[in-house]
Amino acid sequence: MRIGLLIVDMQRLFMNEVADKHRVAETCEYINYVSGLLRAAGQPVIHIQDMEGAQHDADPEARSIIPEVVVGPNDLRVEKEYSNAFWKTDLEQMLRDQGVEFVVVSGFSAEYCVTFTANGAAERGFPAAILQRGILSANPDAVSSIYRDRHVVSHSVINYMTSVIGKTIAPE
Repeated sequence: MRIGLLIVDMQRLFMNEVADKHRVAETCEYINYVSGLLRAAGQPVIHIQDMEGAQHDADPEARSIIPEVVVGPNDLRVEKEYSNAFWKTDLEQMLRDQGVEFVVVSGFSAEYCVTFTANGAAERGFPAAILQRGILSANPDAVSSIYRDRHVVSHSVINYMTSVIGKTIAPE
């Protein structure tokens, strides 16, 4: 099974909205751990960057990925203009080209871009789950409600999934 990790909007511009900076560091730790597991297993890691209104930004550095998030040399990138990272982008084709069968969504903002992107994956036939402890919001209650109401996958389950990727069960 090919697993694709989507890291949504972990950009300098948006981290100013998160009041609890400790939470940013903790979330990045989980995202980095899972992205490392997937990279080691040859699975795609895709960074999604919100570029809405970027042509009007006085500071293009504000749109960059925060330094706390590891960006691997073979990681892919998608720029988006809308909350759903699939809408009017090549993300779906990118995932299909990579042979992705299961999508894990992480990043910012839980109740907007993360949720809309997970919905977009499902609408396009990709089973999807939110990375447990891998999402942020300016509203801490939103994170809790997403974990309560959505499919969630933990880093330990992803670790198990990556350990069995490529292994086949011998016929009896």
